[in-house]
Amino acid sequence: MARELLLVGGGHSHVEVLRRFALAPEPDVRLTLISRDRFTPYSGMLPGYLAGHYAFDDVHIDLVPLAEAAGARFLRDSVDGLDLAAQRVIPHDHSPLTYDRLSLNIGASPQLTSVPGAAEHATPLKPIDGLNARWLALLERLQQRPVRKTIMMVGGGAGGVEVLLAMQQRLQHLCRERGVPDGLLRFCLVTRGPRPLATHNARVQRHFSRLLTRRGVALHSDAEVVSVDADQLHTADGRTLAYNELLWATQAGAAAWLADTGLALDGAGFIRVDDHLASISHPHVFAAGDIASMVNYRREKAGVHAVRQGPALADNLRASLHDRPLARYRPQRRHLALISTGDRYAVASRGPWSWSGDWVWRWKDRIDRRFMARYRPPLTAP
Repeated sequence: MARELLLVGGGHSHVEVLRRFALAPEPDVRLTLISRDRFTPYSGMLPGYLAGHYAFDDVHIDLVPLAEAAGARFLRDSVDGLDLAAQRVIPHDHSPLTYDRLSLNIGASPQLTSVPGAAEHATPLKPIDGLNARWLALLERLQQRPVRKTIMMVGGGAGGVEVLLAMQQRLQHLCRERGVPDGLLRFCLVTRGPRPLATHNARVQRHFSRLLTRRGVALHSDAEVVSVDADQLHTADGRTLAYNELLWATQAGAAAWLADTGLALDGAGFIRVDDHLASISHPHVFAAGDIASMVNYRREKAGVHAVRQGPALADNLRASLHDRPLARYRPQRRHLALISTGDRYAVASRGPWSWSGDWVWRWKDRIDRRFMARYRPPLTAP
């Protein structure tokens, strides 16, 4: 009798699981992928897409042909919960599904509920399809009738900075095409700390602080947002900042439904996993990417970890299905971050080191395109 392997979420780890099962099928395993979206975005290329360097198809993986190649059923649906005792997944629009092994790769999203008004008035960077819909609508409005706007980003991490600079690049190019002064659009970055990119070294922080100033981005540092209204936000130290478009890229959190599952979670609601990427409370449940919290390794949430966990997750799911020993996964202590600056220029950051230049952007572009090519037919071995 075939064993049931359920993959929930089409994230960076699960696309690698699908690819590896396509290249080396398991005839006695029935594979099912549940994903809210058919097209899964590659986060590393999102800023380039917003800046106009890439098309939609360049930065999205189509899960349908990938699932077909792996012999997997694809259910386009979200998940409302788990019944761990019965080993069942509860989708929103489909009947419950029974599993022998379950893997969760559902990512994380900026938490808006902790700040009054943010959920009503801000656009979070994730889910990316929501951000993209808002972005395309903004582009269309400005193409039809350019008007004065203040575009504000809350969150000074790499993701927020990259997205804001990418939007500035695209919108200023649009203004120049229409003969409209660049000054019609104003860009602002709001960060709780004294400098953006607080998790990177001082050299990278200084580089981006100077770059933001040079690009005319208003930097509001040491600004903790405590409430949001329809056209302005308020900080803990009494500042009131006006905006027309508000984007939100603060600390990401886990899906709320996980709290009711009985899985062991950390203080932020992420699934606690061991060195095999298996739940410490339910060994038949695995998790990878941002939704996973490795108990023996504390790491910053970053897409690079989900990518690197993919091969280990695929191997351990396969081994677990056959009751074989699992392999340990050890994440990098310091990962390489390639941070784009809107134009075809990027900054490399790893530990105390940094490099920058158009050559870094070309390097990043090659890495990103090579990654995407792995998940398009025909699939080939590494």
